[in-house]
Amino acid sequence: MLPFFYQENLPAKEGVYTLDEATSKHCVQVLRMKEGAPLLLTNGKGLRIEAVITAAERKHCMVHCTKVEQLPARPVAFALGIAFTKNNSRNEWLLEKAMEMGIEQIYPIITDRTEKDKLKMERLQGILISAMLQSQQCYLPQLHDSIKLKALLQQSTTTAQRFIAHCIDTEERKSYITHLQPGKDTLMLIGPEGDFTPVEISLCLEAGLEPVSLGQNRLRTETAGLYACTIFNAVNYG
Repeated sequence: MLPFFYQENLPAKEGVYTLDEATSKHCVQVLRMKEGAPLLLTNGKGLRIEAVITAAERKHCMVHCTKVEQLPARPVAFALGIAFTKNNSRNEWLLEKAMEMGIEQIYPIITDRTEKDKLKMERLQGILISAMLQSQQCYLPQLHDSIKLKALLQQSTTTAQRFIAHCIDTEERKSYITHLQPGKDTLMLIGPEGDFTPVEISLCLEAGLEPVSLGQNRLRTETAGLYACTIFNAVNYG
């Protein structure tokens, strides 16, 4: 497996390219890579490039891009709207695992019971990038700024199927596993610890979201998020 690096402004063409300083330093000082060493590059937007180091300089490592591919995006997309917990490590764990599973959009939602509305976006973005490279993927999910629940409902009206998972046992609530339809872009909303309030649930139902259950067990917020992502992948991608 070749070393794999992320370069945001990577050109989609063969030829010479200079890695950014942080990546150059990692290649030359940490991995001890020399001239002629092969590596892979991606811009997180589907671009996959095979390259060879031509100048192993610590601050400005130069490579020659020899093979350029634009990989197709997944045919159906999964978006997760979730109220992050106050425990940073649990939020970071969710992002890492969701990236490994495959996810397109992440919306940190602000609800009445949200405990974490101010996020260290740069650190979270770095975790997503690391997980993308570790899992050998070339698409980086979009991590949105924190958004209020009502605003997200208004913004997501064109998504093919939208669900809200909550813990109140009602006749309207269906099983997510059996109710999820394959081949459709999907948005899942996961509430904070303590769940959505009844008013918030009513707001979601009025906006056309379908109420679902994630099983008999009471799940932590981050576990529920990963479960929803896993089931979507299983239904759509086997």
